[in-house]
Amino acid sequence: MTFALHGIGVSGGIAIGRAHLVTPVALDVSHYLVEPSRVAAEVARFQAALDTVQAELKSLHASLAHTSPGELGAFLDLHSLILADPMLTREPVRIIEERRCNAEWALIQQMDALVAQFDEIEDEYLRERKNDVVQVVERVLKVLVGADSLARTSLSRTQKLKALQSLEGEMVVVAHDLSPADMLVFKEHRFAGFVTDVGGATSHTAIMARSLSLPAVVALHHARELIAEDDWLILDGTAGVLIVAPDAAVLEEYKLKRRTLQLERKKLMRLASAPAATLDGEAVDLLANIELPDDVKAANEAGAAGVGLFRTEFLFMNRAELPGEDEQFEAYREVVRSMGGQPVVIRTLDIGADKQLDADGVGDGVALNPALGLRAIRYCLAEPQMFLAQLRAILRASHYGSVRILLPMIAHLHEVEQALAMIDQARAQLDAIGIPHDRSVKVGGMIEIPAAALTVGQLAKKLDYLSIGTNDLIQYTLAIDRADDQVASLYDPLHPAVLQLVAGTIRAAGRAGVPVAVCGEMAGEVAMTRLLLGMGLRQFSMHPAQLLEVKQRILTSSRADCEAQVKRILRAEEPDRLRELIAALNA
Repeated sequence: MTFALHGIGVSGGIAIGRAHLVTPVALDVSHYLVEPSRVAAEVARFQAALDTVQAELKSLHASLAHTSPGELGAFLDLHSLILADPMLTREPVRIIEERRCNAEWALIQQMDALVAQFDEIEDEYLRERKNDVVQVVERVLKVLVGADSLARTSLSRTQKLKALQSLEGEMVVVAHDLSPADMLVFKEHRFAGFVTDVGGATSHTAIMARSLSLPAVVALHHARELIAEDDWLILDGTAGVLIVAPDAAVLEEYKLKRRTLQLERKKLMRLASAPAATLDGEAVDLLANIELPDDVKAANEAGAAGVGLFRTEFLFMNRAELPGEDEQFEAYREVVRSMGGQPVVIRTLDIGADKQLDADGVGDGVALNPALGLRAIRYCLAEPQMFLAQLRAILRASHYGSVRILLPMIAHLHEVEQALAMIDQARAQLDAIGIPHDRSVKVGGMIEIPAAALTVGQLAKKLDYLSIGTNDLIQYTLAIDRADDQVASLYDPLHPAVLQLVAGTIRAAGRAGVPVAVCGEMAGEVAMTRLLLGMGLRQFSMHPAQLLEVKQRILTSSRADCEAQVKRILRAEEPDRLRELIAALNA
């Protein structure tokens, strides 16, 4: 019987293939008592399983190809840190000794307690990290119960994968959740995409799927229960739809759609070297968002005019100690050199009490409401020595190319003034020891909070440029957690309040003579390209995979026509009328 499931599309494209189910080992864990004389042996069995999984993670990390997405290594490091945490290493031992229960059951009890703590955290990113704890526990359970670990693929599983691949079509992985380590193993086999019951736009499955350019849909809730092994599946990562057991007509329709998409992608590569300009000759800068130095390759291949957002927090997270000034400098310099003189916008550390750092107590404590707590520029100003070290590293890298500094989450003018004073201090420190740097490095601020969007005129007097972070701006404006699939439908970039804030920021920056870019998800959505053009935007920054499609839309758009139609859109108050006008704009 054909049926469809709807979730959150996190990586576009169409996948067609047979279902391959990944079963959580935790579902099969039993509970039994251990004889007093066997408790020590049970503890030893648990600790041996921890050592085995730690060795697996290290082996996987060592086997990473240099062409692998940079996020893979970071995720494996994170899982190693979780595996070494006393909350997972010591507490289960205590449960085994006190309750005389088997190691599997003790581990499950501790996992449930940790997951409950994560569920109480309001910040979307940190809350989703509970999935990493579950994934690590799954790997330990596989060792304890003797199940085949994906990292130690047995002959029977290999034979099964080959059998699946011999069928017409490819493999679509169906799971409650997937860890980066599991994805590494699946990467060695032929598969078409991923679907999971849980997850959001910032889950590791979503990030990895985008990095590997694989269609993916998350938050399907009951896919793992409803789908049987070898079922035919059609996965539409753009629409967020999974079709199970499609009939012949639907299958042929989607095969045609997939062939069309593949042909369009090949054609888009021809645009990589073409300048981005509208039909009436208005030049537009298309830049790339990156997380790690390795991402520069994809940016250059897509013809990016520079890096519009280098998220430096990825250098700080998932590690036992903070990166020093020299390590940061090397990473920044690598990106700057690789961009060959094109601008590189380096955002200062966007982290805080909501994103724990494991080095020397930095970031201890969890705020009552982390999304509204000590984070981003507030955190940096509260940790001046760490902030100065990063600023010195960025300034040192500016000697090797065009570098700009971007301050995240600004809300008050005094935050900008304090940050500028610290940049001057960092310059003076470098001058004192004779280290060269570009004295004309431009400093910008991110408009991610409604308060900043409403006071752009004041902020523009102190800053050289602005960058609109639409992801957080929408979230804070609408009070919607975009990672929570229960309210994801209310996360609306086309809400009139959001459009007014974005358009108002662009207008105010224009009046102040300050360049402005959009670096949030809106910049990479083709359906938003003409809307933003009509608002006056001339700098877009997005994931490299989105760049060529946006460029194609710009090349087929008239600036004058866009501006005329957007004036009508911004006057619209009824949601239905607004969407009609936007549909006409994109026709």
